Amino acid sequence: MNTPQADPLIGRLVDGRYRVRARIARGGMATVYVATDMRLERRIALKVMHAHLSDDSAFQSRFIQEARAAARLADPHVVNVFDQGQDGELAYLVMEYLPGITLRELMREQKRLTITQTITIMDAILSGLAAAHAAGIVHRDVKPENVLLAEDGRIKIGDFGLARATTANTATGAQLLGTIAYLAPELVTRGTADARSDIYALGIMLYEMLVGEQPYKGEQPMQIAFQHATEQVPRPSARNPSVPEPLDELVLWATEKSPDDRPLDAKAMLTRLREIEREIGVAPAPTATDAPAREYDSGSVTKILPGTALLPTPVEETEESVDNATRLRRRTARRRSTGAALLTVVLLLAVLAGGVGWWFGSGPGSLIAVPTVAGMTYEDAAAAVTSEGLVPERAEKSSIDVDAGLIIESAPGEGERVEKDSTVTLVVSTGPARHDLPALRGKSADEVRAILTENGVNVADDVEEYFDELGKDLVLNVRVTPRDQGEAYACADGCEVFEDDTALIQLSLGPVPDVTGRPVDEAVRQLEDARLQVADERPEDWSDSVARGSVIAQSAERADGGPWRPGDTVTLTVSKGPQPLPIPDVKGKTVRQAVDAMQGAGFKVNPTIEDIELPLGGKYWDVYKVCSYDPNGSAARGTTVTLTPGFFC
Repeated sequence: MNTPQADPLIGRLVDGRYRVRARIARGGMATVYVATDMRLERRIALKVMHAHLSDDSAFQSRFIQEARAAARLADPHVVNVFDQGQDGELAYLVMEYLPGITLRELMREQKRLTITQTITIMDAILSGLAAAHAAGIVHRDVKPENVLLAEDGRIKIGDFGLARATTANTATGAQLLGTIAYLAPELVTRGTADARSDIYALGIMLYEMLVGEQPYKGEQPMQIAFQHATEQVPRPSARNPSVPEPLDELVLWATEKSPDDRPLDAKAMLTRLREIEREIGVAPAPTATDAPAREYDSGSVTKILPGTALLPTPVEETEESVDNATRLRRRTARRRSTGAALLTVVLLLAVLAGGVGWWFGSGPGSLIAVPTVAGMTYEDAAAAVTSEGLVPERAEKSSIDVDAGLIIESAPGEGERVEKDSTVTLVVSTGPARHDLPALRGKSADEVRAILTENGVNVADDVEEYFDELGKDLVLNVRVTPRDQGEAYACADGCEVFEDDTALIQLSLGPVPDVTGRPVDEAVRQLEDARLQVADERPEDWSDSVARGSVIAQSAERADGGPWRPGDTVTLTVSKGPQPLPIPDVKGKTVRQAVDAMQGAGFKVNPTIEDIELPLGGKYWDVYKVCSYDPNGSAARGTTVTLTPGFFC
């Protein structure tokens, strides 16, 4: 005969805390064990993800989501999740341990449930799911396997989030059939789920509890999925005439094809169920919500059988209905049970005595818990550690969260149990780490931002922009404000910073556009395109070199003397053209005198002295006089004046 292979996890200490005692169940994605939390000295259920799934990062992430989703719920009808972690290749959840059976086992044993049993279980499940839906959590895998019926009367729903962690590659055909049987039509057709998808699964479960079988059957998952998407769930009373009409209607409402036609969430369905309870005069059987812990027998895991105090059985036998042979067998069984119980008590007492001696002699009871020291000074922390019989050792580490001189953490951590005289490292904060930055001027903004971020400096979202001779989009300067809100300082040429300081980048937009010599309209457009304003008042001045209506000059700097910034206002000076000058009166003067006077006043002469044709020859230009000249009065500098000479005027 072959001996079953022992589970290698049984007896192992997981993550230095959870001692595995026995295996409870194994599914397609994880195995559940009963274990002892050595730190809190209590029994727990340890769900360990299968090794072939541990390499799937997406599955691991969703496995963790189950813990976070369930841990957010605090409802007596939801299985509590205490912890989640990773120990080498093992990914695990730590959950509340509930010795008992699942709803699937009860239905397998009893087939069809009574109305009272059905209402009792459905009332509890809806209460737990109502809390989940109110917290925005969708279960996604509601089925009898995930409803736990504890020995002490508690009814709880578990496995929140596991449906999201499964893929086609991780489910066997049987497991897929188990899930498909409760799959809402929208999950089949669109792959989307919300609280109303859980309601559909509850409707299928309610039908199954009342009838004793599922509404849809098929050899292949796709056959069942097709029926979910295309057919209407029949009334339970068609198979079980004892089902009251209100429960018929509740099943049909919960299993409507369109999610919009179902109850909005578990709370809405629970409200209707409790109305039905009053209508038909059936109340849920009392169930425990907070049972006391019980001692664990490491040799077995006890399961409840249908017909305990938890749920009324469908048929109650009376003593008169039992024959004499049956009574004899039962009396013999009771005597045998009594003897076994006494033997069990004696063995338990012996084990307990030995366990107490081991616990306080060499087990966890002999160890010392590391005290909480975070936030203390080193001196106070060292004193606390020493008083517990442990040896303090100083280490330092920079931190932006813990002030310099205070303890960040200890190693081993607080609450961990160690032997007497063990060394406890006290990590003291040195405050934020110091860094030396290189010169930043002239680098791109992205370069500077990366340097600041790498050195733990916060970079302000805003960027100050200035017009400067430095190239466009290059960093002019960086202003650093210390984390204690001290005075800001410049870091253009490099500086010393500390982590968690804040930096403001000042960026060059290039030089202000030079618009001198350009027509006013063109100059205004160019400055406005550069995000500068132009003053409405534009002074005018004479210019011999700039045409009338063009810019002679623009303001060189801001009114406060600082560099130009976008939005600043520039004043333009506009040319009126050359300034008119009075033309000298040279009538009656000699030609030489007239030419000298005109040229001295800034005018040109036409013809020149050398070109004037005098009646008696050019050698008499000191004798001939100017009879007239044109123009006269005033004219722009450089204007040519035509002289008319003569001997007799």
